[in-house]
Amino acid sequence: MTVDETAVIAIARAAAVAILEVYQSATLVAETKTDQSPLTEADLRAHHLIVARLATLTPDWPVLSEEASDLPFATRSRWSRYWLIDPLDGTREFLSRNGEFTVNIALIEGGRPVLGVVHVPVSGITYWGGAGRGAWRVSQDEPARNIQVRAQLGEIIRVAGSRSHRGDSLDLFLSRVGRNELVSMGSSLKFCLIAEGAADVYPRLGPTSEWDTAAAQAVVEGAGGAVLTLDGDPLRYNTKAEYLNPSFVAFGSRRRDWLALLR
Repeated sequence: MTVDETAVIAIARAAAVAILEVYQSATLVAETKTDQSPLTEADLRAHHLIVARLATLTPDWPVLSEEASDLPFATRSRWSRYWLIDPLDGTREFLSRNGEFTVNIALIEGGRPVLGVVHVPVSGITYWGGAGRGAWRVSQDEPARNIQVRAQLGEIIRVAGSRSHRGDSLDLFLSRVGRNELVSMGSSLKFCLIAEGAADVYPRLGPTSEWDTAAAQAVVEGAGGAVLTLDGDPLRYNTKAEYLNPSFVAFGSRRRDWLALLR
């Protein structure tokens, strides 16, 4: 069975409407989960909507969400195809009201993200793509346009970095990369900067979870880029009991040995 990405985009946009209803309220309230990350009513509303609509779209395919991830690996390891979602990626950005949060929906097959949709509720921009599919960007005010990574490097390297999770490892990378401009951004939007050629590289040596990266990885790969672990292998999914990703680097141009700068 093939999936029409327009149906998945429609689901992400519907989730965005539910998120914005909470975002535009007078007060934003968050609980603290066991991993110390925040959880809001918007996370839960988007979670329930996406899970229900994906169940209608592809009733035989499992769905794994950040907000319902308590599933034994013995069960998950039997999945050859499943949906992996982060209903609201960037909850800290949501709470600070800076607009840099997204809805992430990825289709995983054989441990690889083959389709990813990243929707930005505040701007209304949607990115989607996958290896062999290409990558695209569309908003309510413009038609869909193909996006590609920046294959040529300029004199100044544009480095995407986390707005909420900057650490010493990023500073070390910046000292090694040469002349650079740091573009701070929240959520999976850092990957999207790579995909549309607005940044060259995004190194991540701090913790992320699989639902944080899968959809945006598909977009980067569709745009001609790569997301590699420090061993040089593509980031993979559902291969172990825990959900934490290893350190990785996302990039467009292959004219620089980015991995060497991280070792």
